[in-house]
Amino acid sequence: MNGVAKISASLVAAAAALALGCSHSLPRAPASAPAATAHAQIGAWGLDLTARDAAVRPGDDFYRYADGLWIDAHQIPPDRTRWGSFDELDERSQQQVRGIVEALPAQAPDGSNAQKVGDYYRAYLDTAAIERAGLAPAQAGLDAIAAAQTHKDLTRLMGRPDLGLGLPVRIAITTDQKDPDHYVVSISQSGLGMPDRDYYLKDDAVYAALRVQYAAHVARLLTLAGERDGAADAQSILDIETRIARLHWPAARRRERDLTYNPRTRVELEQLAPGFIWEVLLAAEGVDAQPRFVVRELDAVQGLAQLFLQVPVGRWRAYFKYHYLVSVAEVLPSAFYDERFDFYGRTLNGQPQQRERWKRAVGALDVDLGEVVGELYVQRYFPPASKQQVLALVENLRAAYAQRIEQLAWMTPATRKVALEKLAAFHPKIGYPDTWRDYSALSIVTGDAFGNLVRARIFEWRRQVMRLGGPTDRGEWGMTPQTINAYYNPTFNEVVFPAAILQPPFFDPQADAAVNYGGIGAVIGHEMGHGFDDQGAKSDARGVLHTWWAQADTDAFRTRVDRLVAQYDGYVVLPGLKINGRLTLGENIGDLGGLSVAYDAYHRSLKGAPAPQLDGLSGDQRFFLSFAQIWRALNRDEQLRTQVVSNPHSPPKFRVNGVVRNVDPWYAAFNVQPGEQLYLPQEERVRIW
Repeated sequence: MNGVAKISASLVAAAAALALGCSHSLPRAPASAPAATAHAQIGAWGLDLTARDAAVRPGDDFYRYADGLWIDAHQIPPDRTRWGSFDELDERSQQQVRGIVEALPAQAPDGSNAQKVGDYYRAYLDTAAIERAGLAPAQAGLDAIAAAQTHKDLTRLMGRPDLGLGLPVRIAITTDQKDPDHYVVSISQSGLGMPDRDYYLKDDAVYAALRVQYAAHVARLLTLAGERDGAADAQSILDIETRIARLHWPAARRRERDLTYNPRTRVELEQLAPGFIWEVLLAAEGVDAQPRFVVRELDAVQGLAQLFLQVPVGRWRAYFKYHYLVSVAEVLPSAFYDERFDFYGRTLNGQPQQRERWKRAVGALDVDLGEVVGELYVQRYFPPASKQQVLALVENLRAAYAQRIEQLAWMTPATRKVALEKLAAFHPKIGYPDTWRDYSALSIVTGDAFGNLVRARIFEWRRQVMRLGGPTDRGEWGMTPQTINAYYNPTFNEVVFPAAILQPPFFDPQADAAVNYGGIGAVIGHEMGHGFDDQGAKSDARGVLHTWWAQADTDAFRTRVDRLVAQYDGYVVLPGLKINGRLTLGENIGDLGGLSVAYDAYHRSLKGAPAPQLDGLSGDQRFFLSFAQIWRALNRDEQLRTQVVSNPHSPPKFRVNGVVRNVDPWYAAFNVQPGEQLYLPQEERVRIW
C-alpha cells in the first residue's frame, strides 16, 4: 500500500517476564496497554491544524494547503531518504521494538524465542566481533563460487539458499493464482544490481552517470574482498547486467497478472530453454519433485536461461561474488557495509548517513524473527478495543462499497452480482495473526551474526518448500504487526492491517469520525479497492484468477482507467521525470476508490445527523484534510527518481492532488472553482467505483 521500506519494521518493563515459546495463540489480555486520553492524541480532535498553509488556495494545490507549513518546518533526517507520517510512525515503532528487545533477559533458556531474539540482536550489534572475524565467515561461500568450473556448478550455486543469489532467474514458492488452496513453484526474471532495467538502458545523463558510479562501486567492493582486477570485473558485471536488462520486462508489464501466469510441466520447462540445467537448479532449491511450475515473464526467463549458457563461467564467478558480498555486507566488517551504503544509500537514494546500527538490527530482526517480536509488540501497544473499533469501521466501508457497486451505471447485472459476492467475501485481518509462526527449527547462536543471517535464510526457504503439496495457510501474514503499512492479497481476497499503522494520524479511538474516516478509512478503502483495480479485479471471490467480467464491463472499465492513466502520465515529479500512469494504475485506482468509499462510509456513520463544526471546519473539510495529512512527506530527489522508475506508488503529493480533483464532494467542501489549478470539469473527472 505504501511502498515505504518496512518493512519494512518505548521500554517494555514486562517483556523480561514473558515466557516466549513456539507458535501459539496470543493471550486474550494484553500485558499492558497505553492509557486512554481525554481527547485525541493530535490536537483536540485529531487533526494537525498547524500544518496548513492558508496562503495557498485548496483548489490550486490541496497538498500544500493541508501540509505546507509542516513541510516548511521539517527536514529529512540524515539517515532517511524521506520523512512523513509513515516514517514518523516507523521511527516510533523501531524505538518501541528496541525497548522490547533490550528488556529481554540476557540469560534466557536455550532455544526459547527470548534467547533467539536477544542473541540475534546482540550479535548483530557486536561490531567488534564482526571486525575481528573479517571475511572469514563468508569464505566458505566465496570458495564455493571460486571453485565453480562449469555452468552446472554455477547452477547449483544459484539454488543454494545460504548464498541468497537467485540470479539471473529466481525460484519462489507462491500461492497458485488459479488454485488459491495450494502453493506452486514460481520462476521469474532477476539478476540486476540496480533498481530497474531503465537504469541500464536509458540514455539520459543521470542514468549514464549512475552506471559509471555503479561500476566504480562494484570494483571497490570486489577489491575489498581481495580481487586483483576489480575494475575489469566490474565492467564485465555491468555488461552482463545490461544484457539482462534488455531481456527484462518493464515494470508496468510485470503487473499484468494474466500475462505473468504461464504454467509449465517439467518437460515444458525443459523445452522452454533447451540446454539450461533445470534439474540441477530445481534440486538445489529442493523443488525437483514438483510436477508443475508457473513461469512469470515467459520470454524473459527463456532469454535469461539462454544468456546464462552464453556467458563464460569466469565472468559469472565475478558476478556471483559481487552479489553474494552485497547480500551479506551487513554482517561483514564495516568497510563492506560502508561501500554498499555508499552506492545504494547515498548515490541511488540521496541518503547522507547510515542508520544507526541498532536500527539496522531491528530491521534485520523484522525479516528473520519478525513474528516473535510482533507478539510482544501487540501485547504492549495494541489494545483489543482498537481492533474491534477498526473492524466496525471496515464493515461500514464494506456497506458503502456495496452501495456504490449497486449504483454503478456502467456495470451489467451479471458482473455486478459477482462483484458484490467478492466484496461480501473480503476477509479483514486486523492487528496481528491468530497463530504465531513457529521458529523452533531456527538456531540462533550467541556472537555469530553472520551465521544467524545464513541460518535464517535456510530456515525460511525450508519452511517455504515444506508447504508444497499441502493446503495454503490462509491465516498467514505477509507483514509483521510492527510494520507501518497494509496490503491486499488477491489470492486470499483479504485486506491486512498491522497493528502499528492503527495509530495517529491514521487512527485514533478518541479522534473525530471525519479524521478517522479520512485517515485509516481511506487506507482501508484503498486496500479493498485493490480487489477491484485493474489487476485485483481479475480474481473472483475465492481469489481464483479468471475472467468473470462481461466484455461490455471490461470495455467500460478500461475506458475509465485509461483516462486515469492519462492524467497521471502528465504529472511532472522532477525536471524530465513524469509519473508512469500505467505502472501506478493499481495504486491510483486504490487511492481514488478508497477516498470515495471512505467519504460515503463517513456519512453513513453519522446516521443522518449533521456533522458538527469543529474549529470552523465542516465534517467534509476535516475528512479531506485528514486524507491529505496522512500522505504528507518530504522526499529526496534521488529517492523520488528511484520510486518513479520502479515503484507502483505515485509520490505523496500526487496521491493527494491527483485524487481529490476527481472527487465531487471535495469541490463543494472547499468551493473549488474553474480557473484554479486542480479544477477539472465534471466530464473530465474519473469515476470508477
